[in-house]
Amino acid sequence: MTVVGILWLREVKKYLRSRVQMVASLGGPLMYLGVLGFGLGPVFQRAGQGSYLQFMAPGVIGMTVLFTAMFSGIAMLWDRQFGFLKETLVAPVPRLAIMLGRTLGGATVAVLQGTLIFGVTLIAGFRPVSVLAVPVAFLLIALIAVVFAALATAIGSTIKEMQGFQMVMNFLVMPLFFLSGALYPLVGLPWVLAALTRVDPLTYGVDGMRGLLIGRGSAHFGLGVDVAVLLGVGVVFVAAGAWRFSKIEA
Repeated sequence: MTVVGILWLREVKKYLRSRVQMVASLGGPLMYLGVLGFGLGPVFQRAGQGSYLQFMAPGVIGMTVLFTAMFSGIAMLWDRQFGFLKETLVAPVPRLAIMLGRTLGGATVAVLQGTLIFGVTLIAGFRPVSVLAVPVAFLLIALIAVVFAALATAIGSTIKEMQGFQMVMNFLVMPLFFLSGALYPLVGLPWVLAALTRVDPLTYGVDGMRGLLIGRGSAHFGLGVDVAVLLGVGVVFVAAGAWRFSKIEA
């Protein structure tokens, strides 16, 4: 097995063994689905927008993928602290392979977590417009996971202290989520907020999922634009992560 495969498998095994992580990660999405999905549902429906649960479910899935992928960067800091990263870096393998293995592992964990939350949304009452759209939506979810896992790798390669990483995550993750349109439509926004939503990569991921899962009429940009932007940002983040990882010192 290649280095990429070994590191990918290591991250996935760590996640599958951590049942506490699986259960604990349900807290945030369940709160949004229960409190906002059902609490604001009548208001959303009276505004003529239909079911709020249907609208926000793709956003909650995107939130889960974002959080899980971004916090995968913490694993790099733990590995640096306990010496595993140093052992990996001295191995006679390209650092690019190590970076790709870690990034793909974090992205796979994010997709698995997104799958779990997708099942929760189905239990809550979410219904995709088509069963055939679900596999395509998961390809988009995988793309979102790679984008933000690569960003987390770049950040984790730059910051050495756990406290610093947590502050950066808090500064990035919540704005990325709230500016993505996960909880509100992207039409009729003030121009400043509309401009900010357009520079948020998660906006295009949520918009693409929404168009696939609840109908093309709900998409703001169109699936082609969403995929193109995510692919472009993904290339930039993977390149940035590879560059920063090549400079890392264990």
